[in-house]
Amino acid sequence: MVNSNGKVVTRFPPSPTGFLHVGSARTALFNYLFTAKHGGVMHLRIEDTDRARSTKEYEDNIIEGLAWLKIPYVDMVRQSERGEIYRRYTKQLLDSGAAYWSDEEGDKGKVIRFKNPGGEVSFTDLIRGEIKFDVTELGDFAIARDEENPLYHLAVVVDDHEQGVTHVIRGEDGISNTPRQILIQRALGAQEPTYAHIPLILAPDKSKLSKRHGAVGVTEYERMGYLSGALVNFLALLGWSPQASGEEREIFSLPELIERFDISQVHKSGAVFNVEKLKWMNREYLRQIPQEKYEQEALARLSHRDATTLTRILPVLNERISTLQDITDLDSSGELDYFFGAPNPTREQLKTTEHLGEVARILGELSEDDWDADHIKNALWDFATEKGRGEVLWPLRVALSGKDKSPDPFTLAALLGKDETLSRIRYAQDLS
Repeated sequence: MVNSNGKVVTRFPPSPTGFLHVGSARTALFNYLFTAKHGGVMHLRIEDTDRARSTKEYEDNIIEGLAWLKIPYVDMVRQSERGEIYRRYTKQLLDSGAAYWSDEEGDKGKVIRFKNPGGEVSFTDLIRGEIKFDVTELGDFAIARDEENPLYHLAVVVDDHEQGVTHVIRGEDGISNTPRQILIQRALGAQEPTYAHIPLILAPDKSKLSKRHGAVGVTEYERMGYLSGALVNFLALLGWSPQASGEEREIFSLPELIERFDISQVHKSGAVFNVEKLKWMNREYLRQIPQEKYEQEALARLSHRDATTLTRILPVLNERISTLQDITDLDSSGELDYFFGAPNPTREQLKTTEHLGEVARILGELSEDDWDADHIKNALWDFATEKGRGEVLWPLRVALSGKDKSPDPFTLAALLGKDETLSRIRYAQDLS
């Protein structure tokens, strides 16, 4: 289905009653991928009819999250500002007899209810095929508090009609809403959009995704040091796979995702949110970002550290991190201290200092031009093999880092420079 202008039109309609989380972000992404694939437009609709729970903070967070993910939309409307439009359609339903004022029990006052004609409603879902409902059991359902304050179902139908929405792409929890909305569409003479209900995102144990599994705000992922491209790539493959084309790779740019997206390939079953998979994907993206951007991000997180030293060790850090926040965490735990100042290893840590004198002599003969990890390794390897690699390389690592775990001693020596390396070896040697 397309609108009268021949365009695909979709909408992303979040409620500003909470932060933009990964489930909503994936819904926005699937809408955008489908829309962009077909050269259409996507609207952002802030569904803030729940005045008590809707806040400007949440609305701003939704907008910020979409901007960070680079998911564009053509315009934004707020349901709270569309009272006159809703009044016109509510009056149409009342005047036609399709809706009526109802006195509610207790102190609830009056509401406007839709007069349910009963029977069967069916629609073809792009993902799930034909779906049928017997709407008789729904009864006459409430659609508005008054003529300018519609409830969810009426507001959605009016907005979709007014915006010319051709495709409604939403979570599978919206399936049960569809028959009521179709009934209202028919009563208003509105065009019925094409529906596609995507699977929910599940925790690894197949339970509902919660904060402990990764259901945190999208902007929280930015704070944790994930790259937006990695999160978009990850979310796109939750419940959809481009493997029908024969490709086995999992890293796709946004333009590539748009080119390959086929909503008919979206899975019917729930998609499992795997944080470790997200970390792996983010690590792959970190290795692809321009060096200048990587340096800027690292320097911003470790502004208290010497910039020259930090820039020099970034290639090593890149091998140890999955997110940019890991850089901060490594620093906070003291794992980077030895790059910025000489350690104070203990005799117990070193285990033996017997061969450090010869190590210092061998390394002292290397020229500054040959001072890199490969030359250092080649210079020491035969000696370490002869005397026992653990007996030679372990105390060298501890002498340089003061840690039981660190990059290999050849990489450490190359990063520290010749003078600092020899100075640290001599200090450790004096502990014997």
